[in-house]
This record gives sequence, structure tokens and C-alpha cells, in this order.
Amino acid sequence: MNYEECEEDVIHDDKIAMAKAEMLSEDLIFEVSNLYKVFSDETRLRILDALLISELCVCDISELLNMTHSSISHQLKVLRDMRLVKAKKVGKSVYYSLKDDHIQKIIEIGVEHVNEK
Repeated sequence: MNYEECEEDVIHDDKIAMAKAEMLSEDLIFEVSNLYKVFSDETRLRILDALLISELCVCDISELLNMTHSSISHQLKVLRDMRLVKAKKVGKSVYYSLKDDHIQKIIEIGVEHVNEK
């Protein structure tokens, strides 16, 4: 049996009305979609993973990921623009950390889902 398609063409108006009433707005869907696009980049995800452990400066992250300062700075700007990381200036260095606990939860849920058998 093929579960991808219905065997008969029946519209369930009550279920459609309920779904329409409770679905997210188009604007919110757009914003959430953009958030997940940020998580789809391996470099950004590696940066977030490192920041789960400790706040780090660009030099630290560059060394850790074996990438140029410029490429790390570019990715950190994307993460800052999406409000996923925050920056703190200490002397001549700028240290980055996760903006809030939501980021850790998103990563943990993703890892948990991938590890399901």
C-alpha cells in the first residue's frame, strides 16, 4: 500500500479550518526558515558548537577550526545578525558567546534527532 497518496479524493473541511486557524503566520514562517538556514551551514554550526563550551575570540575560533580570521568574522556577523551570538569587548579582544539557552536546545534537539535509530 502506498501511504503517500490517498486512495480517494476527500476534503476534510473541519481539519483544514482547524489547521488554518492554528498555523504560523507567513512572516513568522519566513523568520523561522531563515533561522534554520543559519543552522544549515557547517562552519556556523561548528562555531556554535564551540561556543557551547566556552566564550571565544575570533583568533581562538580561527585556530580551533583552522580557518582565516576573515572567514570566521564573516560567519560571526551572520550569527550576530540572527541574534544567535553576542559579543563582549575586553581590552583589544572581542569575545563571542551564545546569546541565550535556546541555541543550545536547538542544537541538542538536532543531535538527538540525528542519533535516533
